[in-house]
Amino acid sequence: MSALLQLQEHGQSYWLDNLTRGMLVDGELARRVETEGLRGVTSNPAIFHNAITGSAQYDEDIARFTARGLGVEDVYDRLTIADVQGACDVLRGVWESTGGVDGYVSLEVSPHLANDTEGTVREARRLHDEVARENVLIKIPGTPAGVPAIRQALFEGVNVNVTLLFSIAAYEAVADAHSEALEQRIEAGRSVDDVASVASFFVSRIDALTDRKLGALADAAGGDSARCEALLGKAAIANAKLAYVGFQRRLATDRWARLAALGARPQRMLWASTSTKNPAYSDVMYVEPLIGDLTVNTLPEKTIDAFRDHGRAAGTLTGGVDEARRTMAELAAVGIDLDEVTDQLLAEGVEKFAVPFDQLLASLAERMARQPAAAVASGSATP
Repeated sequence: MSALLQLQEHGQSYWLDNLTRGMLVDGELARRVETEGLRGVTSNPAIFHNAITGSAQYDEDIARFTARGLGVEDVYDRLTIADVQGACDVLRGVWESTGGVDGYVSLEVSPHLANDTEGTVREARRLHDEVARENVLIKIPGTPAGVPAIRQALFEGVNVNVTLLFSIAAYEAVADAHSEALEQRIEAGRSVDDVASVASFFVSRIDALTDRKLGALADAAGGDSARCEALLGKAAIANAKLAYVGFQRRLATDRWARLAALGARPQRMLWASTSTKNPAYSDVMYVEPLIGDLTVNTLPEKTIDAFRDHGRAAGTLTGGVDEARRTMAELAAVGIDLDEVTDQLLAEGVEKFAVPFDQLLASLAERMARQPAAAVASGSATP
């Protein structure tokens, strides 16, 4: 049995962190589901930017939608929603066989709504309704403005993938919002056994920024270079393990027991940003130490290939917690403010999705403008 399939034995599902029209058309996604144990798909504006600008497979739809007189944002919607619907249909069997635990495909609200609670709720509701698949997750960033939007969306029955979580405090706020939404549904006489959510906790970006800061501290006059170098590549895993401690603690409370008794499902932790950014590190370093019960790891193809080839599946997530606490203490002792790190990463994360989103819209506008006038005229009456 491959290491990918063995993940399930340790309570972890792996999802693909990519989505293209090509993998739907040529059957690649279906093959991964059927033969490699793939149990979900995540997308984001950067993924769609790469997919749509890098492929001619969208040209026919772009021409057709342009002929109908649709605007660029409507065309973006039609293209991305169609791909998400197609992926949802491929994964429908996984969703059914796991009783709604897995088989989900994620679609993100506009990154420009990251600080707009009401706009996020409207967009989450709209995307949920337009995809019209039970196994879609709407991605909402875990920003301060996103937390109440997450609560409201879950209350309304919109399944949510909370994205851009970097700090333990932000994760705890999101986890509270999840429980509060379920409690509000119970008070309103609604079911809770059909509400799904994951909390996407980002990993490798923590090390990328923390390592840069450690390098600067080591180079500074009077810096303890040996102490700083010993901490390189340690922050992300420690941060994730301590966040998971909070997840476990939450599931052991009377509050959660009451919700679980009514059929509520845990908001699983999902490890995001799990490709290795530093070539000096192992290419599976954000997979092997984070395998544990009720978790998801969303992986790009390159990391999937690496883990299939030489990864080791074992229950590792609950080990090394004391070491994680020591790592956090050491980071603080050498001058790393992790709150500062995670705040910066959140701001950068919103921008990293907004930039490709805007670039994709600009690219679509250019492609639409190149459509021949005759095609626009002949297609203007198409329903």
